Amino acid sequence: MTQVKKHFFSGGLKGAEAAFGEQAEKYGITETTYAFEGQTLTREVNVEILSEETLKKGDVSMEIVSARMGRRYAQADKIRKVFQVIFHMVNKGCQVLAIGWIQDDNTVKGGTGWAVELGKFFNRPVSVFDQEKNQWYTWKENRWALDTPVITQDTFCGTGTRNLSEQGKAAIEELFTRSFA
Repeated sequence: MTQVKKHFFSGGLKGAEAAFGEQAEKYGITETTYAFEGQTLTREVNVEILSEETLKKGDVSMEIVSARMGRRYAQADKIRKVFQVIFHMVNKGCQVLAIGWIQDDNTVKGGTGWAVELGKFFNRPVSVFDQEKNQWYTWKENRWALDTPVITQDTFCGTGTRNLSEQGKAAIEELFTRSFA
């Protein structure tokens, strides 16, 4: 494969992030994996361990996160570091691609939802493959619209559920094929 001049950011976790990383590698895309000290990664490619000081740049009140996401988080200290890593992924990636489940309140389930919300807040192109509906959606005009996205930005982040379905994995592969083949 020819080197594609793009840069991919993720958290290197099992499931969607590892699958996104495998496709980035297949297409010769530069990859950076953000993590914090002591975090267990599935995909360890160009890992950048974020210092406590750097992590804090992505800090946000858990009350704000809870309000934006419409839910509470039991292990606030643990999830805070995950949300801080997500901030850095979205901050560096000018396009957000995620695999998960879009809920009735237009948020996405789990930590993936925070990446999606940040992408919306930062006015990034945001697309989510909903594993229940087996379809891609892109956030347009304050609503989810059916779409067949392509990777258009020079920097992008890929995130999503650890419970990646075969359809979700295929959706990632097809996304990269559409974008770079």
